[in-house]
Amino acid sequence: MKDSEFIEIDGSFGEGGGAILRLGSGFSVLFKRPIRIKNIRANRPKPGLRLQHLIGLQTLSEITNSTLSDCKVGTEVITLNPKQILKNSTKVEVGTAGNIGLLLQPIQIACLGFKEPEKIEILINGGGIFGKYAPSLNYLKEVTYQIFKNHGFNIEIAIQKYGFYPKGGAIVKCTLHPPKNELNPILLTELGKLYLIRGEIIVTNQLKKKKVGERIKTSVLEHLKKDLHTDINIDYKYVNSLSPGVGLSLWAYSDTGAIISSGTILGERHITSEKLGKLAANELLKYIKNEVPIDNYLSDQLIPFMGFVEKPSRIRVLEITSHTKTNLELIKLFLQRNYLIKKEKTHFLIEFQ
Repeated sequence: MKDSEFIEIDGSFGEGGGAILRLGSGFSVLFKRPIRIKNIRANRPKPGLRLQHLIGLQTLSEITNSTLSDCKVGTEVITLNPKQILKNSTKVEVGTAGNIGLLLQPIQIACLGFKEPEKIEILINGGGIFGKYAPSLNYLKEVTYQIFKNHGFNIEIAIQKYGFYPKGGAIVKCTLHPPKNELNPILLTELGKLYLIRGEIIVTNQLKKKKVGERIKTSVLEHLKKDLHTDINIDYKYVNSLSPGVGLSLWAYSDTGAIISSGTILGERHITSEKLGKLAANELLKYIKNEVPIDNYLSDQLIPFMGFVEKPSRIRVLEITSHTKTNLELIKLFLQRNYLIKKEKTHFLIEFQ
């Protein structure tokens, strides 16, 4: 293939991290455009592919029968020549605590444009359910994938075993259902009235004696009930895992179809259970008090969906994150699609026309 036929992507632009790689490869398959990405993760302490990025690329190319250049951990330049011949199942081995949600991102983007097979099953052995600077599978399942489902794209997650940093060891089944019908545009600009707040606190059995789950739940309820008069249902669960850890997420449903969230909150040694519960509650309350229907962690995940759907989409966000800026700039390379960002008093509007 001639060099001129490749879309050239500089992996150092924007936030210069793995998002460029994940979105670029997903868009490549979705729009049948070969890509060359250079300077991969150039702005990170360890540039080049990490194992989770490598596995994500290899899984995407295997499922779609695409041609991926030779690459390994540390590789800083890759090419991908896409095809759209999908396998209906595959197994993935992750030897680290690499985040599973990030591994799935390019595949879910690619699948936006497929009509068949009826479903694609991915069995993942290893990796982490929770990780720093990444969405947990609990968050994706209850927030991102629920919004996708409400607009025509169904992704199911079944967690069979939990994995935390540093050993990982999760076992997960992901089932993607390529949309058979036209996807609906996302129009979420009003928070509306909340009718239910839910939350899930995952704690490994190593911390059971300290009643970490119970203490976090008590703290969350204490801080939410001071400000809200909405039904609240917070669950905690103790699980087996190779490494000790705590992960939680809160989310709230509104009558406009919005689902706002605290994002993924991780336990750390220097943070007490009580402080962790307060932190999660305050993250959720931040969006509620500003009447914003899209949390900062969801906005960038919606951009590929909004860009792909031909009808106009519009969302209101509290801020334009670096990931959102990067995703918007990357879409320009693949689509002749105009978008607007409008600053208002306490928020921003992002609109695809």
